[in-house]
Amino acid sequence: MAKPALLTVDDNPDVLRAVERDLRRHYSDRYRVLAADSAAAGLDLLRRVQQRNETVALLLVDYRMPQTNGLEFLSEALKIMPDAKRVLLTAYADTDAAIRAINEVKLNHYLLKPWDPPEQNLYPVLDDLLEDWQSSFRPPFEGIRVLGTRWSPRAYDLREFLTRNRVPYRWMDAEAADRDPEVRRVLASLEPRELQLPMVLFPDGERLPAPTTAQIADKVGLRRRADNSLFDLAIVGGGPAGLAAGVYGASEGLRTVIIEREAPGGQAGLSARIENYLGFPSGLSGADLAYRAVAQARRFGVEILTPQEASAICIDNSSRGLKLSDGSELSFRSLILSMGVQWRKLDVPGMDRLQGAGVYYGAGSTEASTCAGEDVYIVGGANSAGQAAINFAKYARRVILLIRGDSLGASMSRYLIDEIEQTPNIQVEYGAQVSAVDGQEHLESITITCSATKTVETVPASSLFIFIGAEPRTDWLDGLVDRDKRGFILTGPDLMKDGKRPRGWPLDRDPGLLETSIPGVFAVGDVRHGSVKRVASGVGEGSIAIQFVHQYLNEV
Repeated sequence: MAKPALLTVDDNPDVLRAVERDLRRHYSDRYRVLAADSAAAGLDLLRRVQQRNETVALLLVDYRMPQTNGLEFLSEALKIMPDAKRVLLTAYADTDAAIRAINEVKLNHYLLKPWDPPEQNLYPVLDDLLEDWQSSFRPPFEGIRVLGTRWSPRAYDLREFLTRNRVPYRWMDAEAADRDPEVRRVLASLEPRELQLPMVLFPDGERLPAPTTAQIADKVGLRRRADNSLFDLAIVGGGPAGLAAGVYGASEGLRTVIIEREAPGGQAGLSARIENYLGFPSGLSGADLAYRAVAQARRFGVEILTPQEASAICIDNSSRGLKLSDGSELSFRSLILSMGVQWRKLDVPGMDRLQGAGVYYGAGSTEASTCAGEDVYIVGGANSAGQAAINFAKYARRVILLIRGDSLGASMSRYLIDEIEQTPNIQVEYGAQVSAVDGQEHLESITITCSATKTVETVPASSLFIFIGAEPRTDWLDGLVDRDKRGFILTGPDLMKDGKRPRGWPLDRDPGLLETSIPGVFAVGDVRHGSVKRVASGVGEGSIAIQFVHQYLNEV
């Protein structure tokens, strides 16, 4: 972290050099010394320091400066660095101005020129002020900061992207400036024309207003382009199944690449706690599982491209390739499709308009702490909904779980049901479903229809999280691989109709267990027709698929 700074401002070059010299002589081991030859230059320097998330401990400012005097400078400077100690350099005739500064800008001290010798007239005063400043100084967060508003869908997407890719950041709510000094300082450092939210601020001082995830990925060093152009194995989707396939494939010598649309881990990566994963008796979070798997895959040399999306498969007699959403291409010898699924949309009035502004699909890992003291509504009765309810209960005043059925046992693991029953601020409403949502800038209320009591009730609500089943995102494969009516990919025996191989199948053998209607192209995990929607089964399928990949590669 950069050392705190001491800033001196004086329009007289000789005086400025003298002050800078004396400050460096005594304080350079603990502080950086900055100098500005005008009030305007000093304010600009303060803004740049603030934008780098650094701090100024003391302002030593001359009173008599043209255009903007020292008192006026301090008044503006305190909007940027309100905790900095304030010292005014004055002539004997400026004593009244110094007294006024004590009242107007809470001046800590004023010094008469000349201050020689500094050992007697300068350093003792500044030492006391800096010792006092250090006693309450809290080093600023050194990483990425995201400035926005809670109800901005774009800000939510950026926070989710950073969280899921395990990029540390600090969230700053622009509407909390009255109670958050750092937010006030950041806003004060920005010109009105620069204030385009959400804004991402980086430690090196660069700011990206309303950036895309691709821009952030490039800045933080996530890889979106492959080093190689030809791979033995390409994997589309970086959830548990895809990561397992990557680990096993690369560990067995296959040149492997994973293309992930959002962040490694898939939906499992959003789970607050997975308690029944083999080998982890105390459980682990989905994010931790994804992190471990990514580290393992990279150790074996897997290239992971994220955020990146496959848009088309190109197969002819001589080559096989993947087109990516940014226009780039790569070639493969074998391919595993492990795109997982996405949450099914809740089809009620107002839902699309409020998505990301109080209405969320999935676990909302970035939102849990912002719901402190509030009521949180969760729709769904499977494991993902149960895990989210338990997580939100740590923060929220009350968590209301809305399920259409008359029990949780049909779709939720027993260990989760037991924990929900033992958590006093989780309330389960059976036979209940959301029939409408309402709000202007963000969610303000939801309407709940109860089939058991035949009642319809509208209740205040600011957070609604939806887990109502999932559907595959496989439209881009239309006409290329065989799928069922819901879009799940058919593999192995499910491709055989009346004992006949799929139309156009070129090999003198039946499709392998996890093989699609195209030889050498496999499907694993939740995107596959008939799969068991569990993390462990996805990992199992991903690892098993490598056996079939080797068999295919030996054929060609």
